[in-house]
Amino acid sequence: MIKIRYKNASSLLRLAAPLIVNNLAIAGIQFCDAVMSGRLGSRELAAVAVGGSIWFLIFQIYNGLMMAISPIAARLYGAKQAALIGRYTRQAICLSLIVGILVIFLAQTYVFKIMDVIGIDIEFRHLVTDYLKAIIFGAPGIFSFLVLRYTTEGIGFTRPVMYSSLIALVSNVFFNYMFMFGNFGAPALGVFGCGVASALSMWIVFCYLSFYIFSNDRYKELDIFTRMTAFRLSVMREILKLGIPISITITAEAGLFSAVSIMIGTLGTQITGAHQIALNVVTTMFMVPLGISAAITVKVGQALGSNDPKLARLSGSTGIIVCGFFMLLSACSLLLFRQYIVNIYTTDAQIMEMAMSLLLVAAIFQIVDGIQIAAAGALRGYKDTKIPMIINLIAYWMLAFPLSYMVGIVYELPPTFIWGGFVLGLSVAAILLTWRFSLVSKKYLGQHNMQPRWN
Repeated sequence: MIKIRYKNASSLLRLAAPLIVNNLAIAGIQFCDAVMSGRLGSRELAAVAVGGSIWFLIFQIYNGLMMAISPIAARLYGAKQAALIGRYTRQAICLSLIVGILVIFLAQTYVFKIMDVIGIDIEFRHLVTDYLKAIIFGAPGIFSFLVLRYTTEGIGFTRPVMYSSLIALVSNVFFNYMFMFGNFGAPALGVFGCGVASALSMWIVFCYLSFYIFSNDRYKELDIFTRMTAFRLSVMREILKLGIPISITITAEAGLFSAVSIMIGTLGTQITGAHQIALNVVTTMFMVPLGISAAITVKVGQALGSNDPKLARLSGSTGIIVCGFFMLLSACSLLLFRQYIVNIYTTDAQIMEMAMSLLLVAAIFQIVDGIQIAAAGALRGYKDTKIPMIINLIAYWMLAFPLSYMVGIVYELPPTFIWGGFVLGLSVAAILLTWRFSLVSKKYLGQHNMQPRWN
């Protein structure tokens, strides 16, 4: 059994490796944005932190919706019905372009009013608005990219996703250098330039992955770009039925971190800067189990598509163990090296002290964070999305956020106490999602064992 589990873990990590690189490259973009905006000043760092949190929340809502493409494609590919995958991809791209344009219109119209309602510190509110008004123009491109990303993930071919993210990292740094600081003849646009750089990078990766899929023979059987598409209510209904709970699920967690970031943004520039540094480090660490989680979804979905629930359960449980082990190593790294990590971001003594305290709290919740995202990925492979949605809503919004709000706003305690909400929410989610995976995987095994055997 140990040998089988080792082979399964090895296969899972081979599939996950490009996705991990992809996620680390995305984290690298956030890291570079933070470091380069920090060179402009503390207000600019705080503005990118808050603006990035608001954009990330918008992005995650739609990202969760399009995650439905991955288990759908994995099931069809495992069942040898690859030609049907393109139907879902085309429908989802049309939806992405429409939603992206709508998001641009709403953001341009209401972004300053939103800043006022939230109560973002007036010292850097106008900078947050500038950043959002620029980055939002990348929405149609990145939303459409997500469709292609999850299609290629679903068939178990993850290298193109890695290539796309590396291109995005390089282009984002280049355009940041160009537009933030006024190089290569461009105007120095500061925080607005950071948003422009991100928007351009989003369109570049969409164009790249579209061309890659169009020109690569491996995708021909998926029948993605060989015909025009007509609106199919049944296809759209299936995507939304599976995707809306996923969107709510991941938005519940991402929304918690974004909401706390926005809440901290009302407490002043230095606290916001320290929070941004610590959150950036935690997000970078989280990219590894996030990549493994996506691979778990594919492995479980393909196993179920080929009618092998035993392999599906093995893939899910192995993935949970692997993620938990990595995050244990991550926690130890934070405890040992957090001072050196913070030094990369800033030399401000007060910000450094607060950031180091927050990373100490982060080390506490690292392991449960890895376990909960792995269990959620396994459940997506089973197309089990409604109960995980309820679990996350309870863990993050009935338990974690009220605690963070109470200690941060009502009692005005230090930011380390605010982060205590993360510890509570992630721990509850890890326990309940793992329990749910055990129940669902056993149910599939039981159904399989009850089927008649024909000789």
